Amino acid sequence: MTTRPRAARLLLLLPTTTYRSKDFVDAALELGVDLVCASDLPSTLEEVLPDNFITLDFEDLDASALAVAAFAERAPISAVVAVDDLTTVVAAAIGERLGLTANTVAAARRARNKHEMRQALSDAGVPVPRFKLVSLEQDPTMLSFHGMYPCVLKPLTLSASRGVIRADDEAQFVAAFIRITRILQRRDVDVSGDGARYLLVEEFIPGVEVALEGLLVGGRLETLAIFDKPDPLDGPFFEETIYVTPSILPAAVQSQISDVTARACAALGLTEGPVHAELRVNDHGPWVLEVAARSIGGLCSRTLRFGTGMTLEELILRHALAWPIDSLARDRQAAGVMMIPIPRAGRLMAVRGRDEALMVPGIEEVAITAHLQQDLVPLPEGHRYLGFIFARAETPEGVEKALREAHRRLDFDIN
Repeated sequence: MTTRPRAARLLLLLPTTTYRSKDFVDAALELGVDLVCASDLPSTLEEVLPDNFITLDFEDLDASALAVAAFAERAPISAVVAVDDLTTVVAAAIGERLGLTANTVAAARRARNKHEMRQALSDAGVPVPRFKLVSLEQDPTMLSFHGMYPCVLKPLTLSASRGVIRADDEAQFVAAFIRITRILQRRDVDVSGDGARYLLVEEFIPGVEVALEGLLVGGRLETLAIFDKPDPLDGPFFEETIYVTPSILPAAVQSQISDVTARACAALGLTEGPVHAELRVNDHGPWVLEVAARSIGGLCSRTLRFGTGMTLEELILRHALAWPIDSLARDRQAAGVMMIPIPRAGRLMAVRGRDEALMVPGIEEVAITAHLQQDLVPLPEGHRYLGFIFARAETPEGVEKALREAHRRLDFDIN
């Protein structure tokens, strides 16, 4: 049984927009740590429980690090954990300020900016698509990418495939360029610096797409799971749907995926904590698309169990706290998740068929995260899902079949 060392105080960075808060908070409570929640908006509990809540400007690294340092003088912090992309860099800044085990700010920044990431990986010889940085102030009709079509245009700092568009020719390139420019100007998009001035254009890499979930310990990558993505992701948009683990790719290919991801982490300078990598695999081997210094997004981590039932969040918190971890071995049963895509824009009026979906053999949970009367925005303008379906079965094929059948039974009334 995994032991629970002496009490410690953990700082969780929880943006108000994240899906990830509950699972991390639940893991912290399960571990019995003294929890401090930091958010970008004030909590009504902050005045009542000043030692457990703090408000930070996640964009202002210095101010956030100073505020946490002052907080830590009266309530010492043992570890800081970022729960999603928005807080990875500020977590590194806080970690550096407090002398905690963490990634450097420079490494976290490189992983957060797609162009800086591409440049670092390319310089280190890690297989990545050909790429070019393009200013949004340029006239897209005057740009030429002959020999690079099909290509993919993407914002530098947005996540969840938001604003990522494939172009097969010049006309599609211009249309995608204009569309991404408008996306970056939306009220619900918060970008600054290079993220507001440039976009990345890169060569489209054909092949199957996979995701690797890992944990860095002292610079060494521990591969926790490799997910297959059975739905083709060929564009024009790149909405992810089904993740299934374990991968059915040959063991030698999975080893290559782990090795290339480890090289990518080293090239970025990442040394500690969770990593989530996206790769394409074809006859030339694995190609790195993304490496994020955080765990898998949405509620997808619920597919993973370790040792005697440890969640991914508990594993991440134990590592941050330098607590013992009995086993990093994933539960042997096949598991998967379907991120329920938004089929069209409109207002969600009703959800039907949830009970019928739960009756599909192998289905464990159907979590509808969209709210009734919520205005839905599909990709590439949007970045959220209707919800998540979770399944377990004896084989990856059984998991995929259960997820598809459960999704077929759901009906969403979108006005």
